[in-house]
Parts: sequence; structure tokens; C-alpha cells
Amino acid sequence: MRKQRENGAVFYISVVVVLLVVGWGFLLPDNLASVAEEAYAFVTSTFGWFYLTTTFLFLMFAIFLFFSPASRIRLGKDNDEPQYPYFTWLAMLFSAGMGIGLVFYGVAEPIYHYITPPEGIAPETPAAARASLRYSFFHWGLQPWAIYTVIALAIAYTQFRKGDTGLISATFRPIMGKRVDGALGKGIDTLASVATAFGVATSLGLGTLQINGGLEYVFGIPNNPSVNLIIILVVTMLFLLSAISGLDRGIRYLSNMNLSLAGMLALFVLITGPTLFIMDNLTATIGSYLGNIVTMSFLMTPFSQGTFVGDWTIFYWAWWIAWAPFVGSFIARVSKGRTIKEFVGGVLLVPTVLSMVWFSIFGGTALHMEIFQELPITAAVEEDMTSALFVTLNYLPWGTFIGVLAILLITMFFVTSADSATFVLGMLTSRGTQNPRISVKVIWGLLMSGIAGALIFTETGLGGLQTASLVIALPFTVILLLMMYSIYKALKREVHDSRRKERKRLQKLERLLEREED
Repeated sequence: MRKQRENGAVFYISVVVVLLVVGWGFLLPDNLASVAEEAYAFVTSTFGWFYLTTTFLFLMFAIFLFFSPASRIRLGKDNDEPQYPYFTWLAMLFSAGMGIGLVFYGVAEPIYHYITPPEGIAPETPAAARASLRYSFFHWGLQPWAIYTVIALAIAYTQFRKGDTGLISATFRPIMGKRVDGALGKGIDTLASVATAFGVATSLGLGTLQINGGLEYVFGIPNNPSVNLIIILVVTMLFLLSAISGLDRGIRYLSNMNLSLAGMLALFVLITGPTLFIMDNLTATIGSYLGNIVTMSFLMTPFSQGTFVGDWTIFYWAWWIAWAPFVGSFIARVSKGRTIKEFVGGVLLVPTVLSMVWFSIFGGTALHMEIFQELPITAAVEEDMTSALFVTLNYLPWGTFIGVLAILLITMFFVTSADSATFVLGMLTSRGTQNPRISVKVIWGLLMSGIAGALIFTETGLGGLQTASLVIALPFTVILLLMMYSIYKALKREVHDSRRKERKRLQKLERLLEREED
């Protein structure tokens, strides 16, 4: 009876939809890639303005919440304390959110923008170098974390403050009432589950290729499907072991180790690399980023028909939105007991600053090597983006040893992300329970690894599945907008009720004082 009660329609529908699309990608990979590419091209060309506008709106809403009267509201009961220490909390949300992506793109994206900069900037010039870091800050900064802030805050408030389920559909209760318990709510949760499953499966595949790229560069291990399959099997065993250990042991310990190791790696590169150049770049690029954030947020190229915005900015916004159900649900789960001000400040600002520092250290070092030391970093990125980090580290002292640490860091981030994803998928498809059954998490973990393993043999299929997940971002953007309105309405009502109670309390106190005077 318990299994029947926990694993409802969302679980079975999600699994069936995922398997159907994956079967399509495995049997007809070119067809899936073609259809997905056409759909994605239509969505981005037609609704690119919509992505840019709504993402900026999410940022404005997050900033508004930070300064609003609602910022004092606690995500839980009034006497609840934060469930995790601040460092552990940041480590967990950072590891689940963008950790592995930063390791991969820390060198690759700035160098790529230096080679092919935005419209109107000549490639491989000082202007291109400045723009490369500015856009890296932009793509990994405030807007992505604002998306996560909105969805995570809505889920945490609904679950811990109002005592509702941890389902995404429950956040719509203030505007939809009991309808969220019916087919409409199940449809929202199913869409979120499918988007998460697609994102996890493709990330498992792409992460495997990245690990194999590092092993090939450092140890000469061949980059082929057989080695990729071995990597998937090893990583799967690791993250399933972590999943079985539970949230407080597996993910918590791994996240602390991730952030500590990432900090040591960044500090090593900062000290052994061009330190003053890195600090100058960080300072200058922060100013440039903040000074141009509005322009970059609404940049479109209707007259020149440039492709940079569509290839990078809109792609990233769609990718972050597609990942929002997973990352938002996980951040909400580990944020009980924090005030809204503390939550927004932690989720929006701290990871953004860490991302800026990361890109300044690794991207700045790579740019310095390319421009001033004439080392072939751009050639490495053009040949194989997965090896860009390892090529850069190889030019530093103890390059091979640091390359091994980087592989270890990627693997640990990989395991943590996969573990977090199986937890969230288990929660979303088990009616919002805070502690999904081990069997459900294992089912999702094996399913995701099996999908990645199958599609990695048809690289086109893996890319097609990734593109398909980006198409899902369009309807989920609408869901996020409605969610933002719903949480605004709920918080406004609570602030109003709180003020009314405070007025009544003061009036009662005044009457008591008047009686004593009489």
C-alpha cells in the first residue's frame, strides 16, 4: 500500500515519457537531433525576447524580495533554526547548481568568446578579451541564480512555512486553490520531472565525456565509448552509494569536500598564475559587468541578424530554466529555517561572486597565457573544449598533479550533481516527500545512467536529447512567471496579516495602559 500511495501517476508518466524519447534518440538519433534542432531554432528565434525579458524580471523580483517587508519571514516556523551550517548550505546549493559547469567552462568559455566575440568586437583583441570575461560573468552570474532563487523560495515557503508538499504544483495554491491537487498539478509536476530527467541524463553523458577528456590528456587513456561506459559505471556506483547514505551524510559530506577542493585549486592557480593580472581583471570586469548588465540583458540583433546572443545567452537562459526544477527543489530542501533576506542573499549573491572569482582566476590565467606568453590555449579550445582546463593547468607548476586533482574535482561534482538529481526526481515523483524511498532514488539513478550509457554510443542522440530538454524551457518559463506571481500574492497576504495582528496587539496594549492610568 505504501508504494501505491507514494508512487503516483507522476512517477509512471514521467518514466514512460523519458523512455519513449530516449528510445527515439537511441534508435533514430539523427531524426531526434533534427526535430529537436528545428524546434529549438523556432523557439529561440521566436521567443528569444521572451527569455531575455522574463529572466531580467526574475532578477528584479529577487532584489525586490531582499529589500521588501517580507524579507523577515522565515522559511519555516518562527522559531525554526537553519538545518545546515552556512558553509555546508552554500556548498550543497553550489555543488548541485553549477559546480561541474564552472570547472568545465572556467577556461573554455572566456577563450571561446575571445576567439568569437559578440557582434561589433574584433576577435583576439584587448576588447575581445574584456568582453570574454564580462559575458562569462553575465552567463553564470545574477540572472541564472535569480531563476533558482524564485523557484526555490516558492517551494521552500510553501513546504516549510505553509506545511504543504514539496511539489512544484503546490506553489500555485494561492492562485489556483484545490485545482493543484488534480490533473493540472500532476501535469506541472510531470513536466518538471521530465525536464529534470532529460537534463540529468545529458549531463551524465557530457560529464562522462569531460572526465574521459581529462584522462586522455593527463594519462593518455583513449577517449572511446568503452572507456566512457566504464566511467559511467564507476560514477553510478559512487552516486548510488551516496544516495543510499542519505542527504545528511552523502550529499552533505561530498558538497563540503567539493567546495574545499575547488577553493584549494583556485587558490593554487591564483598564486602560481599571473596574480596581479587576475586581480586587476576581476576588479575591472566586475565594474564592466555591473555597468553593462541592463544592456546585455536586453541585447538583440534584429538588424544584423547576429548569432552570438542566440548561441550563448538565450541558450544559457533556456538551459538554466530547464534545470530550475531540479536545482530549485534541491535548494529548497536544504534551506529550511532561513529568513527570506538570508536566503536571497545566499542564493543570489554568494554563488555569483564565487563564479566571478572562478572565471577571473581560470579564464584570466588562460587569457594571459594566450596573449602575453603566446601559449596555444585557443588552439586547444578549438580542437577539443574538454581538454582546455587541463592544457592550461599543464603550463603551471606541478601541472600533472594539479590535472589529476581537477579530474577528481570534476568527478566529485559529477557524483554530487547526480546524487542530488536522483533525490529531487524521487521527491517530485513521490508526492513531494522530503525523504523519498531508496528504491525510488535507485530506480531513477539506474535509469539516468542507462540512458546516458545508451546515448553515448550515438553522440547525435545525446545532443538531440540535450536540445529537446531546452525546448521544454519555454513552457516552464510560463510556469515560473505564474509561480512568481503566486509567491508574491502569498507573501503580500502574510505581510498584511502580520501588520494587522501587530496593530491589534498594539491597540490592546494601549487599552490596558489606559485602564491602569484610570
